[in-house]
Amino acid sequence: MQDYIKKSMELHLFFARIMKEHSLFLQAGFPLKNKNYIEEAKWFKDQFERLLLDIVNMSNNIIDLNILNSAEIVTEYTKAAEEKTEYLSGIQINIRITDLEHNLQSRTFFTAPELSPEIIKKINNHALELVNGLIIFKEKILNEFLICNIYTTNYPLLIEHILREAKLYKSYIIELETNHDIMSKDIQKIELFWNQIMMEHALFIRGLLDPSEVDLINSADNFANDYQKLLQNAKNATDLIIRQNNNQSLEETLKYQEFKTAGTKGIIEGKIKSIFLPLLADHVLREANHYIRILKENTNRYIDY
Repeated sequence: MQDYIKKSMELHLFFARIMKEHSLFLQAGFPLKNKNYIEEAKWFKDQFERLLLDIVNMSNNIIDLNILNSAEIVTEYTKAAEEKTEYLSGIQINIRITDLEHNLQSRTFFTAPELSPEIIKKINNHALELVNGLIIFKEKILNEFLICNIYTTNYPLLIEHILREAKLYKSYIIELETNHDIMSKDIQKIELFWNQIMMEHALFIRGLLDPSEVDLINSADNFANDYQKLLQNAKNATDLIIRQNNNQSLEETLKYQEFKTAGTKGIIEGKIKSIFLPLLADHVLREANHYIRILKENTNRYIDY
């Protein structure tokens, strides 16, 4: 049961923040005409923010050190990215959560406090209810956009992208509640998912950069092409090729992490010309950090999340 509790908290620490930021990006992308959509996106942002705050307040001395050290929960740039995004967009962000996350302590050094499985089950069910609603909302936005009934500054592919991530989050919650664990031996499936996500990040980065940022656009194109090759190589791959792809994916994503880190810093400091919300830059960096942690930990054909 302790593993069920720990993995539930670790899952929500990463994905509840991802979902609240998805909601913020949707909220920021609508024109004033779509007031109802703006308000619904804000509702989801606020709900996931409250969930994240609750999780953070209960997570001290529970989370594994490798999770805290991975910079997938927060990076050194998250707070500055939130402050800048709040200033630019006018959307309120509970930045205190980020301070609390920076101060989380690992279970390595402290005795974990008691959290009952009943409390965790209630949290998981609440998170599942929220993510189900967000999935429906994202699907509605995508469908309405594709038939030209609404306008948003978010690409249709970006909406599909964040929809897939929400469905992944949902699948993990269901697995936790069904098996009290998140385990999978399908390394290929996990890598295909995250390599697709990384490739699409490169496409979004390219499309949000000012056309004058030629070097950065070319770098983004190169990353997109590299991940496309990894996706092609993974199809119908043998076990040997899967292991080789794992190493190649890790090598590629470590390089990508450096690119995203420099980009996040440059966007926050106003040194890169783009239409990027600073928090989006930090968001995609955290997802790369998350994937790197998975690749490093799962060389023995064990998949965490």
